[in-house]
Order: sequence, then structure tokens, then C-alpha cells
Amino acid sequence: MKKWIFGMAAVGGLLSVCAAAAAIYLASDLSAFARQPIAHGRSNDSGAWETTVVLPPGQNFSDILKGLVDARVVADPRRFKLLARLLGYDRRIRAGEYLFTSAMSPIEILDKLARGKVVLRALTIPEGFNLREIAALLDREGMGVPERFLSKVTDPEFAAARGIPGKSLEGYLFPDTYYFPRNTAVEQIIQALLDRFEAVYTPEWTDRTRLMGLTRHEVVTLASMVEKETGVPEERRLIASVFHNRLKKGMRLQSDPTVIYGIENFDGNVTREHLNTPTAYNTYQLGGLPAGPIASPGRASLSAVLFPEETDFLYFVARGDGTHQFSKSLTEHNQAVRRYQLGGKDHKENKQ
Repeated sequence: MKKWIFGMAAVGGLLSVCAAAAAIYLASDLSAFARQPIAHGRSNDSGAWETTVVLPPGQNFSDILKGLVDARVVADPRRFKLLARLLGYDRRIRAGEYLFTSAMSPIEILDKLARGKVVLRALTIPEGFNLREIAALLDREGMGVPERFLSKVTDPEFAAARGIPGKSLEGYLFPDTYYFPRNTAVEQIIQALLDRFEAVYTPEWTDRTRLMGLTRHEVVTLASMVEKETGVPEERRLIASVFHNRLKKGMRLQSDPTVIYGIENFDGNVTREHLNTPTAYNTYQLGGLPAGPIASPGRASLSAVLFPEETDFLYFVARGDGTHQFSKSLTEHNQAVRRYQLGGKDHKENKQ
């Protein structure tokens, strides 16, 4: 009986040793596997490569693993699954679009998935774009449905809830470069652009706005006009001075870009009929500012309105090279129009 007990103890000890050895081997094997690059051991890999994988929300780990295998990101699903479960990564993976390279190891892949380090898509909103142009840009970049975007940004209640006067968010979607994950909701994109505007319009600018006797909405409206009228950056403060000077004198602003904004299906050619047709944006026909902003002004145009040049200029006309000729009187302006717009021909100018 004692021999049998001793024999069983010996067998148990041997099994324990074997189990310990197996555990050590498994740990060593997984440790090595965890740190090997994706391409390690692949005979069909030639050189470095990268690939993107989209993991939809609601998938379980088995579905995620299958997607990674199909994309050739995981070559050994058995060991990858074991590694993920031992370290608890299988319960922490986040949905999204991910970029993987052949130099990444399984542990780096799992860490990336658990941290949600998704691909960020760049979206650049140019200065001077209006709401429809931004909607078209989102559509081209595959980052939003134009109709849904326009429905939100032209909703007065949506604007009012964000403290913006007027019937839309025109002028307040700040032009800049943004980075968004795949399938970011339109509302989140809109809010990011609004947040950037709020960050740019500093408390110092707010104080300056009050000092000038303006509202922020009036500043944004003027800045949008400066943005659309300016061909070269150096002229922003000069053009702003013209608008300020005309407003002080009670003169109509007579800005073509405002007229264009109020024309539905504009074909690119401003006609005399357009100038004579009253709209909420036709500054040839109405006094003061148009109904609201006509585009998204950048930081420089906003600053130009708040800190314009001190001039006596009341007019400007395009020279044809992107710059403008500025004038203090109607006589000087008409001479400039004849020189730069009419090739020296006589012309009765009606800007007053």
C-alpha cells in the first residue's frame, strides 16, 4: 500500500513538473509571439505594407478576429485569441477604422484596438466657404450627407440653442483643418466647427466688439464680406476700413458678394438686373448690413473688422491682378473704374 501511495505521489509530482514546464513553455511562446511583427514568418510578404480595417460596432471578439484574419493582420488566430483573453483585451476592443502596418506586433495591435486609436480623417474648411459649399465638401470627403447637414445648419432652433442669432449657422462654422474618425455624426462635426469659432473669438475680441459699438453677429457679417472681397491678405484691413467708413456716413455698402449670396442658382455673372433686384442681401438696395453673414470668415478677416486701418477710403475697385485701387471720393473712384475695369472708356458709375 505504501509503495502504491509513493508511486502515485511520484506520478503527481511528475505531472506537476510537466504542467509547470508546459506553462513556462506556453508563456515563453506567447511572449515571443506577442512581440513578433505581423509579417514575421510570412513567406508571401515582400517589404513593408499597411492596411486599414473597419470594425463595426456591436461585434463580438470572434467576429473581430475573423475580420483581422481576412485582412491578413492576424496570421495565427489561435495564439492571438489566447493572448487577448489572457490579458483581457478581448473585452476592451473598440469599433472604428484602424490602420495597421507589417511592422506591428500582436500586442501593439491589441493595445491599439483597446485604446481606440482609430484613423482620423482630415477635413479642411477653406476660408470664405458658405454652408452649401461646406455641405458639398463633406459629401466629397464621405463625411456627411449634405441634406442632413444643411437641415441642421439652417434650422433657426438649432442655431438659437447654440446662442447664435439669425436663421442659420452661416459665418460661425470656423474655417480650419479638423480631424474626425470614420462615421462621425454630422452634429459632432458641426459642434467641433462651432467650438473652434468660440475658441478663436477671444474675450479680448468680445471687449473690442463692445468698444466699437457692434454686436458679434455684426462683426461676423462684416468679416464674411471682407473675406469674399479680399484677393490678397494685406488688403483685409483696408477693405474693412471702407465698410466701416461707409456705415458711419450712412452710405450703402454696395458689395457684389452680398448680392451674389442672395441670388438663387447664381450662374457666375452679376448683371444690372441682379443689382436692382431687392433681396435681404442686396447691399446696393438696402442700407446697413445684409441679413447676416454670407460665408465663414477666417481669423484674419475677423481681426481686420475689429482692428481696421484708419483711412478716409470710401471706395475700392479691382485692378485685375487680385489687388484693389482704393479711393476717397466718387470722382477718384470713377477714374479708377475707367482705368481698371473699362480700359479707359467713359462710364457713369452709380456707387455713392
